[in-house]
Amino acid sequence: MVPKPRIPVTVNDFLVLPLLLPPTPAYHAHTATHYLYMRPNAPKVPSDSTPRELFLVNLPTDTTEPHLRHLFASQLGGARVESVAFEGARVGKSISAPVAPVQQGKKRKRGAEAFQEGGDLPETWSRNVLRSGSSAVVTFVDQDSAKLALKEVKRAIKSRAEITWGEGLRDLPDLGSARYKSHHELRFPDRAVLQQSVDIFMANYSAQEEARAKLRAKLRSEPDEDGFITVTRGGRQGPGRAEEAKAKEEEFKKREKSRIKEDFYRFQTREKRKEEQMGLVHQFEEDRRRVEEMRKRRGKMRPE
Repeated sequence: MVPKPRIPVTVNDFLVLPLLLPPTPAYHAHTATHYLYMRPNAPKVPSDSTPRELFLVNLPTDTTEPHLRHLFASQLGGARVESVAFEGARVGKSISAPVAPVQQGKKRKRGAEAFQEGGDLPETWSRNVLRSGSSAVVTFVDQDSAKLALKEVKRAIKSRAEITWGEGLRDLPDLGSARYKSHHELRFPDRAVLQQSVDIFMANYSAQEEARAKLRAKLRSEPDEDGFITVTRGGRQGPGRAEEAKAKEEEFKKREKSRIKEDFYRFQTREKRKEEQMGLVHQFEEDRRRVEEMRKRRGKMRPE
């Protein structure tokens, strides 16, 4: 009997977790072993969520977020997953260098993210398929859950537990010909759904254009620290805005003149103080010279 080749437990910093891929309708009688690599996420620029993230490489091509939630919650000890960011939704595309998931700040919600929110076109695929060797960042609800997930992975590797990929997972869209049939139907969405998506998109676009116009108008009417007014694109200024800009420019000039006068008065004060000091010194020297002359005259006088 030929011994089975020994599978390494780790490769570099990655744990190697064997997964059994179940038979497919096109390949009934055979299972396959797939190797999933994972380690704590280590991006070049860590974030607050980095301590509770795992970086996964070489995902099965049919991986979905429910697959990974089911793997850690039901098949590997019950670690709770908060979110999954696949390779296409992360900053950067290199598999060799783990990176942080895309996270937009709440304050930027009104920017580009709000511009697209609710205005996307309807999906044309019921289920996405990954490229071979794809990666993802799995974020757990807390750091203890991330540690528990790694601990259970090590235990499964050590005990050589057989983990069947997606076993017990239900209600997933079908693959194969059913996926393409669904794709053909989704390419022609309902008119009302499509119109709603377009309306939301145009409303968001109009709101963003209005915000840009207000910002340009503000830049046109307010001088900067040096008194210059920024030249921006847009229509001609109305009389009210031109007068307001002129008034602000005059106010700036007055402040500048006042500052120059103050500086000039300071200069005059310093010069006057210097002249007074020089006068005192000159007076002192003159008094001292007179005292010396008086002493000399007294020394020459003789009593009769």
